[in-house]
Amino acid sequence: MIRILLVDDQTIIRQGLANLLAAQPDLTVVGDAENGQQAVEQVASLYNTPRQPDVVLMDVRMPEIDGVAATRQICEEFPGIKILVLTTFDDDDYVQQAMRYGAKGYLLKQTPIADLAVAIRAVHQGYTHMGPGLFEKTFTPTPINSPEILMPPALAALSPREQEVLKLISSGLSNREIAQTLFISERTVRNHVTSILSQLQLRDRTQAALLASTFW
Repeated sequence: MIRILLVDDQTIIRQGLANLLAAQPDLTVVGDAENGQQAVEQVASLYNTPRQPDVVLMDVRMPEIDGVAATRQICEEFPGIKILVLTTFDDDDYVQQAMRYGAKGYLLKQTPIADLAVAIRAVHQGYTHMGPGLFEKTFTPTPINSPEILMPPALAALSPREQEVLKLISSGLSNREIAQTLFISERTVRNHVTSILSQLQLRDRTQAALLASTFW
């Protein structure tokens, strides 16, 4: 059973999400909060208990402490708890900050419940999840006529295979999907991912995807 904490400053949204998620046999809501401060307090009170949340559905625009600051604090103080950001098309800057601070994914508030459930499961398993259309909107390719962005030496030093794996990570593929795409074993993919994160001194796949999207 995947335990979920709902964080949104609108009561009707929290209630609606709770009712919809209750219909999913493998998901259960263990608490809710109306701002980032309450979210951190809820996580602290539930941490290391049978009701510790596995995934936090985090709104970004909230009073007192917003979702970005709450994401940073939770990721730093309570490792293992995954953050899935709920956003609108106007929240791109917030989303990018939240991802840099450790959020594992983001999607639109109007996402159908079936897709939301899929995203929760993916994030719970450690994958990065980006809602359709949001990746392209948030990470706009560099225009052809703009000044060239120099690739960091550590990134350029990756082997051709490691660069292939990194590009596929930035596309949102899981280890299994990368293995199928490159016709290699999933264990080999995991070894490449570990090597990439070590060489680039990155914490996780989310940071790797953000870095790769800047240069490819």
